[in-house]
Amino acid sequence: MALDPKDFSTLLIEDRGDRLTVLLNRPEVRNAIDQTMVDELHLVCAELERNPKVLIIAGTEGVFASGADIGQLRERRRDDALQGINSTIFVRIAKLPMPVIAALDGYCLGGGAELAYAADFRIGTPSVRIGNPETGLGILAAAGASWRLKELVGEPKAKEILLAGAVLRAEEALRISLITEIHEAPELMDAAHKLADRIGRQDPLAVRITKSVFHAPAEAHPLIDTLAQGILFESQAKFDRMQAFLDKKSAKASQDTALPAADTAAAPDAPTQDRTQK
Repeated sequence: MALDPKDFSTLLIEDRGDRLTVLLNRPEVRNAIDQTMVDELHLVCAELERNPKVLIIAGTEGVFASGADIGQLRERRRDDALQGINSTIFVRIAKLPMPVIAALDGYCLGGGAELAYAADFRIGTPSVRIGNPETGLGILAAAGASWRLKELVGEPKAKEILLAGAVLRAEEALRISLITEIHEAPELMDAAHKLADRIGRQDPLAVRITKSVFHAPAEAHPLIDTLAQGILFESQAKFDRMQAFLDKKSAKASQDTALPAADTAAAPDAPTQDRTQK
């Protein structure tokens, strides 16, 4: 059953058929992630698990997400922490069958940064500010940053962000590949959709299986690669796409072979001209 945008109060939903766009929409608190937003993101994930498609996540009014809602966070206790409220939804987003694109603008802090880390792709604007200031609030970044960030940027930079509260500007985030593209704010969503278009040109099953294999634990390789390839070798898309490649290559070779014949017809004149000039 497709998602009904009217059922959401903290998210703006747009379904384009092969992709779903979700805008975090609590501008009055800089898109802080509260329990309602978490619940609505779970609804999004449930739909994408049933009907896999690319997910684009962005914010509204020049902000991705300023973090978790501090008002709610202030009242949470040990039992709330043990539920892993934010970490559970971010893990679910990271495990979605098709790729997730995070389009970042402005503040991307705390839980907002951890949501971005869960995406497969992160692109941003020049105004991006990304980091994890949790230790300054007496807590840790427990929704993925404490382990994902090291994989993304390496241990030294991860420690600078997590232990010293460093907040990175767009240029530094690009330099260390925490984001991979910078676009002016008006072009950000177009860039996200162009990336989704590139993903869409690939075979969906191959993309899904490649994402699963990519995130498999080290001890699963190379067996999981071999088994996954065995599945893809039997897919109709593999035969169709490879045949299309071979047909195109054959057509190009035929065209290239025909060109020398045309050149040969003109060739006898060339030496005559050269001799005349001499």
